[in-house]
Amino acid sequence: MRIRQRIVPLAAALALTGGLAATEAAPALAAHPASGQTAAGGTYLYFDKNQSSPSNSVLYLKKSVPNGRDKVLAKYRAGSGNGGRNGRNECASMQGWLPNGSYRVLAHTTHHYGGARGVNGYAIQVQDKVCRNGRTKRTELFVHSEMRPDGTQGARQPGRDNPYRWDGSNDYFSLGCIKLTPAHIKNLFAKAAHYGWPKKLTVVS
Repeated sequence: MRIRQRIVPLAAALALTGGLAATEAAPALAAHPASGQTAAGGTYLYFDKNQSSPSNSVLYLKKSVPNGRDKVLAKYRAGSGNGGRNGRNECASMQGWLPNGSYRVLAHTTHHYGGARGVNGYAIQVQDKVCRNGRTKRTELFVHSEMRPDGTQGARQPGRDNPYRWDGSNDYFSLGCIKLTPAHIKNLFAKAAHYGWPKKLTVVS
């Protein structure tokens, strides 16, 4: 999947191959520094994968506490992986959940545009990651939801899933990205704006 985008400085601003395929040009995303380290007192994302139920995993926003236990600022149900037989295979592109490890948070936006098969609305992009086989690179990875590019919900479509609308628990499934409900990702953006935007995502299982 390829997403054409223009990265702009954070001060100027303010999705599944891992994510959903984007079909149109994406809007500008607010960029973050390249460092993968979390400074003392800084915030970071922490994704704890649930082996028995991947769609019932948990995403935390945490604050680093020097010489102490890191503080949980927010906690959300989240999913990653498509729920199929390869859903727990981190090397299965467009099927499996995110590989364990540390990721740099690259950018965030409230108006991502990816089309019907893409990431739309509120989205946080993280770096690509080579999985444990040392060969397969998971790319175009996001924390996102299901919504229109402007962050609103599409119309209900009885009998079918609307990719622009959160229709229920099945929408926690993804092709690798981390997915939250629309209300939760909007709350995460608000918390991150208040406490400071995280520069790192840690994934564990």
